[in-house]
Amino acid sequence: METAVVWFRDDLRVTDNPTLRDAVGDADEVVPVSVVDPRNRGETRYGTEKCGPHRARFRRESLLDLRASLRERGGELFVRRGRPESVVAEVADSVDADAVYAQTKPATEEFQREYGVRDALPDGVAFERRWTHTLYHVTDLPTPYDRIDDTFTPWRKEVEDGTEVRDPVAAPETVPTPDLDPGEVPTLSALGIDQPPSDDRAVLPFEGGESAGKRRVQQYIWEGDHLREYKQTRNGMLGADYSSKFSAWLAAGCLSPRWLHAEITRYEDERVANEDTYWLVFELLWRDFFQFQFCKHGGDFFAPTGIRDVTKRWDRDREAFERWARGETGVPFVDANMRELNHTGYMSNRGRQNVASFLADALGVDWRWGAAYFEERLVDYDVASNWGNWAYQAGVGNDSRDNHFNVLSQADRYDSGADYVTTWLPELEGLPPTYAHRPWRMDAEEQTEYGVELGSDYPRPMIDIEARYAELGG
Repeated sequence: METAVVWFRDDLRVTDNPTLRDAVGDADEVVPVSVVDPRNRGETRYGTEKCGPHRARFRRESLLDLRASLRERGGELFVRRGRPESVVAEVADSVDADAVYAQTKPATEEFQREYGVRDALPDGVAFERRWTHTLYHVTDLPTPYDRIDDTFTPWRKEVEDGTEVRDPVAAPETVPTPDLDPGEVPTLSALGIDQPPSDDRAVLPFEGGESAGKRRVQQYIWEGDHLREYKQTRNGMLGADYSSKFSAWLAAGCLSPRWLHAEITRYEDERVANEDTYWLVFELLWRDFFQFQFCKHGGDFFAPTGIRDVTKRWDRDREAFERWARGETGVPFVDANMRELNHTGYMSNRGRQNVASFLADALGVDWRWGAAYFEERLVDYDVASNWGNWAYQAGVGNDSRDNHFNVLSQADRYDSGADYVTTWLPELEGLPPTYAHRPWRMDAEEQTEYGVELGSDYPRPMIDIEARYAELGG
């Protein structure tokens, strides 16, 4: 064919991008386009923002890096603002395109926009979609996605025994594009979004783009040699290298999970293969699992009853939710994690499980409010991973067990010296770890001795959390 439009979505890379590779191979000229959709901003039905400053900044940096990569190959990234259903069709019509190539993703809004683009294309313009964002390709699953097991372990074992990870494809050497107005990658202020705060306590700066993602892989796996102990350190709370931190680049598609898998395999061949190196692949499989679960269950993941139609009474206590969101619950392990999220756009996986359990299990507040707040705040937000994990924790998702977290015992185990808590709650600095995690146990004299007055320097707990866990059974 003569001309193909490449609609970039959450695949902001040139390496192992079958959408771009196939379009370049099939057409004499390609038109790479990214559409800045106004629906990706603004208030959600839960009273949260659709996209907060940290992810907006990361996304902008990723588009700039993609543009630079295409220019290195003689091409261009054309940026347009508007609804993709209109913009992509207009671009295709203006360049007399033969086809539009695009990534496909399984969540409801993503499907709706994909179908809207396909239906709006001029007559005779083909729509070619590619599956590009999981470790295993959807058509390679031993059991079709609509019949896969809803429990992770049986699904994982079946996939590992029954199929292989495809080899990543190389980036195209050249990307021939027409002479069109490239358009500007809008600044955050142009989008009505504030600049994200900077904080020296952040585990990473999380610079957007494929180039930055590959640098992080090089630093973590090869220079730091951290993969050999990944499983042992992954539950850490402070510092850059207790875990890989690849999630933001995977979520935006700056890194391909297949390319990352190839790097892990190379590391195992050249250095060491052990349970720790496998565990990063294991985490990629969890990510895959939720993507395929969204293929199977779709919008049921957004229902209060979840994919298992579990009826629970969820409170709509806005004040309780806001205290949780601000990190002012009076329970230090929860508050420290929420303040890290608010200041940096990131929180460890251990932290996410605990704050989700506190909101849904201890407070009984609608878990969807928490999932929506994470959507706003997380730099590494991914719709399937986020909503799938929240539903799981709330007991309406992919596990029927009672899996609530006791945030007090979790704090004792994973922050035994209270270093994490006092990093994000400096008002508690100087307290012994026992009191740093349970300041309500201090009497008036001890509060005076340590210079921490509850209700003034730090909030009193919003509930009797120890009694609540006694009710929940530990």
